[in-house]
Amino acid sequence: MSTEVLAASDVLAIVEAARKASRKLAVASSSTKNHALTRMAAALESHAAEILAANAEDVKAAEVLAARGELSGALFQRLKLNDDKFRAMIQGVLAVRELPDPAGRVLDRKLLDDGLILQKISCPLGVLAIIFEARPDAITQISSLAIKSGNAVILKGGKEVERTMMALLSAIRGALGEVAGIPEDAVSGVYGREAVQTILGMTGSIDLVIPRGSNALVQYIQKNTQIPVLGHADGVCHIFVDAAADQAMAVSVIVDSKVQYPAVCNAVETILVHSAIATEFLPELHRALTENGVRVRGSARAQASLPEAVIDLVKDDEWHTEYSDLVLAVDVVADLDAAIDHIEKHGSHHTEAIVTADPEAARRFLNEVDSAGVFHNCSTRFADGFRYGFGAEVGVSTSKLHARGPVGLEGLVTYKYQIEGSGQVVRDYVGRDARTFRHEPLDF
Repeated sequence: MSTEVLAASDVLAIVEAARKASRKLAVASSSTKNHALTRMAAALESHAAEILAANAEDVKAAEVLAARGELSGALFQRLKLNDDKFRAMIQGVLAVRELPDPAGRVLDRKLLDDGLILQKISCPLGVLAIIFEARPDAITQISSLAIKSGNAVILKGGKEVERTMMALLSAIRGALGEVAGIPEDAVSGVYGREAVQTILGMTGSIDLVIPRGSNALVQYIQKNTQIPVLGHADGVCHIFVDAAADQAMAVSVIVDSKVQYPAVCNAVETILVHSAIATEFLPELHRALTENGVRVRGSARAQASLPEAVIDLVKDDEWHTEYSDLVLAVDVVADLDAAIDHIEKHGSHHTEAIVTADPEAARRFLNEVDSAGVFHNCSTRFADGFRYGFGAEVGVSTSKLHARGPVGLEGLVTYKYQIEGSGQVVRDYVGRDARTFRHEPLDF
C-alpha cells in the first residue's frame, strides 16, 4: 500500500466534495447517523487484518526514522496499534453512537410578539480539517464525532501514519457508502505536505482547523491560516503537593500521571512540593519514580531536599518544558500562592492538580488556577474526552473561546437563530405608535 502526493486541484476537489456532503449530513436524522456509526464499527472489525497490517508497515518504516532521530520516541509509541488498542478504537465509535445528538436541539425559545417566535438552534460547524501526527486512534475518534455532530471532516495525517490512515479510511468510507443519507465524502483524507498549504488557504470552504501534534505543528498552523484554529500548543501539566497532602496518595497520583502514558499531553511534567514537607516527602517520591524508570530533574531547592540523590538541575528557562517522556521536573515552593504563581508563569493552561486534605486549599486551587482542567486528589490523566463521558475527543483546547479542554460533540456545533413569523415587518415596531416587543420566554 502506498500513498501519493495530491495536486492542489485534487485537494480542492476533495474539499468541495466534503462541503457538499456536509450539507446533506447536517440534515441527517439521529437514527441515520447512528446507523452510520454502527456500520463504521462493523467495517473496522471486518477489516482489522488489513488495518493492522498497514500499521505494521508504518511502524517498520518509522523504526528507521526513529533510529535516525527524525521521529521522537513519543510519536513512535503513539503510532503503534495492537489488538487492545484497536478494540478500544472500535468501542470508541460505538460509545459516540450512544451519546445524545448535539445538533438540532432547541437551546432557547422566546415570544417576540404575537405570531413572532424566536428560536436558538444548535447546528453543525460544517467542514472540519484535522491535521495530526502519528495518531491512528485520532482517525476513528474524529470521524465518529464528526458524523454524530453532522460535520464533514478532512483528515491529513503525518507521513508516518499514511498507510494506516488509508486502510482506516477505506473501511470507514465503504461503511458510509452503505448508509442512505450519509455521503462517503463526509469523511475523506489528503496526503502529502503540499496538501496542508492548500487546506490552510481555503478560508470560506473549511470552517475549523484542528491540529493534533507537536508544539511546532500547532504554532505553524496558527500562524499560516485565517481559518479558526482549535487546539493547544503545549501540555505542561503540574501537580502541587500541599503540606496537608496524604503523601502516599500523592506518590500514587504522581506516578500514574507520569508513568501511565508519558507521551500524551495530559501527563504531568512538573511537581511542586510545599516546603513544609519537602525533606520528608521528596525521598519517597524520588524512590517511587526511579523504580518506574522516571528521570527526575529539579531546582536547587529540590536538590537540597534530596541530598542522597543526584538529579539534574532545571534551569530557570526550562520550566515550560513538555518532556512527553519518562522525565519529570520537581520544585519546592513556599506555599499555595507560590504554587499558583509558578503554574501561571510556566504552565500552558492545560491541566493542573492539587493533592491535599485541606478543603480550603483545594477550593482555592480549583477556583484560582486558570487552566482548562483543574483537579483535586486525582491524576492529570483523567483530562480526556472518553473519560469525561464524551465518547471520544477531536483534541484538547486551551483557548477560552468556543470550546475548552477535551473537545467532544458539544465543541463541534454552533447555533443559529430562527424566527417564525406571520407577516410582521420592522416598520411597525418603530416610531410614535410602534408596537412593543413582548420578549417572553417559551417552553422548549
